[in-house]
Amino acid sequence: MGYLSTAIVHCMQCSGSKHKQGNNWMRDSLNLDSVVQPLALNPWDVVLCISGTIISCENAIVVAVIFYTPAFRTPMFLLIGSLAIADFLAGLGLIFHFAFVYCIRSQVVNLITVGLLVTSFTASVGSLLAITVDRYLSLYNALTYYSERTVTRTYIMLILTWGFSICFGLLPVMGWNCLKDVSICSIVKPLTKNHLIILSISFFMVFAVMLQLYVQICKIVCRHAHQIAVQRHFLATSHYVTTRKGISTLAVILGTFASCWLPFAIYCLLGDYTYPALYTYMTVLPATYNSMINPVIYAFRNQEIQKVLWTVCCGCFSSTMPFRSRSPSDV
Repeated sequence: MGYLSTAIVHCMQCSGSKHKQGNNWMRDSLNLDSVVQPLALNPWDVVLCISGTIISCENAIVVAVIFYTPAFRTPMFLLIGSLAIADFLAGLGLIFHFAFVYCIRSQVVNLITVGLLVTSFTASVGSLLAITVDRYLSLYNALTYYSERTVTRTYIMLILTWGFSICFGLLPVMGWNCLKDVSICSIVKPLTKNHLIILSISFFMVFAVMLQLYVQICKIVCRHAHQIAVQRHFLATSHYVTTRKGISTLAVILGTFASCWLPFAIYCLLGDYTYPALYTYMTVLPATYNSMINPVIYAFRNQEIQKVLWTVCCGCFSSTMPFRSRSPSDV
């Protein structure tokens, strides 16, 4: 979201202020009066645009596969589809950001782009939380997981996730922005400091819940691996290998999420709108990579999705092809 700082700040012209001479390329990209003069191309914006293109392409494939395959109408794939849609919109938002900054300079259009980016990234994080909850419940209540109650719970989680995300995204559009008062701006212009604090605190709450759930998942996985080893008379080394593999997978998932988003979330709380734009770009770029990595972790590793992709590549796609039902914890 820090990359939004270039999306709106160009429209905040301060009449009567004196232009400073000799501004470098980065300061031109964030100058309040830059709407008057042509903008120098910011390399950071180019990188974000390229990232957005890759993100959109990756997640478009996931959305298409899930949408056109009736066998993927299960709660597990609905949540993965929600994550892919959120990341796909985030990628489009990055592309629109670049186009509107350097091609179409409209305050209304830029505010809509800000709302799209806030909504999409919030929905992405919310979908990751929903997937974590689903994985935990699939292990904790394994006997009752495949029931109508699970479907209902999935729809409720999706409604809550996208409902909160859209509300957060509408705030800048509905007037909660710093276009009229630069002093209340955050590092992510035109979001206000209070708005960004709420988003950051919400992220830390989501991260804390995910961390707790993955700890519980690790305990369940270890206990199940031990029970299977005892029942089947496996060697201790086999039990160790199985447990280590499960814990390593969970560590990669949680570690990737934390390494991508924590730097930006911390900087949102500590940073100020007067800080150099370089700091914002350096923390927001890893956050965008999370949307680039999500399809690999949650979709392309799934064997059923791999089968569909292979059949599409071979030109023999069949939307009614059978699949082996798997638990979300296997994804």
